[in-house]
Amino acid sequence: MMKTLNPIRLGGREILPLIEGGKGVAVTSGASSGPWALAGGVGTVSAVNADSYDENGDVIPQIYHGRTRRERHEELVAYAIRGGIDQVRRAYEVSKGLGAININVLWEMGGAQRVLHGVLERTRELVHGVTCGAGMPYRLAEIASGYGVYYYPIVSSGRAFRALWKRAYSKFSDYLGAVVYEDPWKAGGHNGLSNAEDPTQPQDPYPRVKALRETMRAMNVPEVPIVMAGGVWYLREWEQWIDNDELGPIAFQFGTRPLLTQESPISDAWKQKLLALDEGDVFLHQFSPTGFYSSAVNNPFLLELQARSERQIPVAGAPEGELSVPLFDSGRKALFVSPDDKAKAEQWLAAGFTEPLKTPDDTLIFVTPEKAAEIRKDQADCMGCLSQCSFSNWADNDKNSTGRKADPRSFCIQKTLQDVAHGGSVENNLVFAGHNAHNFARDPFYSNGFVPTVRQLFDRILTGN
Repeated sequence: MMKTLNPIRLGGREILPLIEGGKGVAVTSGASSGPWALAGGVGTVSAVNADSYDENGDVIPQIYHGRTRRERHEELVAYAIRGGIDQVRRAYEVSKGLGAININVLWEMGGAQRVLHGVLERTRELVHGVTCGAGMPYRLAEIASGYGVYYYPIVSSGRAFRALWKRAYSKFSDYLGAVVYEDPWKAGGHNGLSNAEDPTQPQDPYPRVKALRETMRAMNVPEVPIVMAGGVWYLREWEQWIDNDELGPIAFQFGTRPLLTQESPISDAWKQKLLALDEGDVFLHQFSPTGFYSSAVNNPFLLELQARSERQIPVAGAPEGELSVPLFDSGRKALFVSPDDKAKAEQWLAAGFTEPLKTPDDTLIFVTPEKAAEIRKDQADCMGCLSQCSFSNWADNDKNSTGRKADPRSFCIQKTLQDVAHGGSVENNLVFAGHNAHNFARDPFYSNGFVPTVRQLFDRILTGN
């Protein structure tokens, strides 16, 4: 029998150390995070372009009318603030003030600081904490503590936390609620793999979390909980982490499992997809316009991106070394490739991939005319959902540009996440998931396609299963 999981001190209150992981763009809503908090844990509302509602309670479509990217960006920030407020209020009402409600933001999302201020100004009585990753959120502590709200930075190493603490967080130590260790190999969504880490060689999280705690203790950081996020399914597999003096207080975050509940706002098709996943069906890829690795279901959407990059050759505007053969005999701009690559390109052209698109790395990819038109339209429709985007070359600066060419090997992440979150195809969109998602098909709890309520899932997790 597994040892009892007792409440711990988390952000100034006694609470069960079970946290619902935030999943952006309308996926972690008040409808699902409210019941999780009601059960006694921490429910997390995503404030990443969350849904807002009209006077009839219907979702307001996020349609953009601005003629410029900057104008559309301002619309996006307004949508995000209103949606974050609406979802927090719903979560709090459902939770009846029990447990705790956190909001989740990505530091690299467009207008992150403005959105955080906008949501907290209207919800400071309702929000317990702010969970934040995807970058180095140095100002997170200052902003959250200014509203009397705890902050939960997401890191993937002790080194990252040390930099945050020394530069900023040590000045706001009273409001450090917990430190979230997100496993860069197992977690769903965007991952914090460093250049020194091999994406194909997952590391045991125990030594990494132990090193994080040792780093925190060496810097006299308050003995706040470390939240283990990514790869957590059965608590029985983590029993040695509970009441472990080496690790100190530990909480556990569940991101993928709460997707499959009755209250989860994702479509039935998405839920059925989760129930049918096999081991290896979640793919760690590097196509995201953020530049981060991310983990998602390996479906036709990702396969097309992979094939797009495989149809790629180096190119030059004038003869240069091996790049000495004209790619086109006539009628197009002079481009030069190697003899071997010209043979490849001719095969792709004959197969219907007749549109070459230039990348920022002096290469060409070959796509169909339909795909080329879609890529160009998506780049033109950019609304600045990221602080900087490799796909559209948007950057939230005076020039509204990264200064680099837009990269057609990537995609509009806002478009696809909005589509799948609102009933779009689970085959032709980006579908984030953690690497243990294949357990839905193996875990007897979900036999015969059973979809639990949040409370049923929460109680099941407490048993160790």
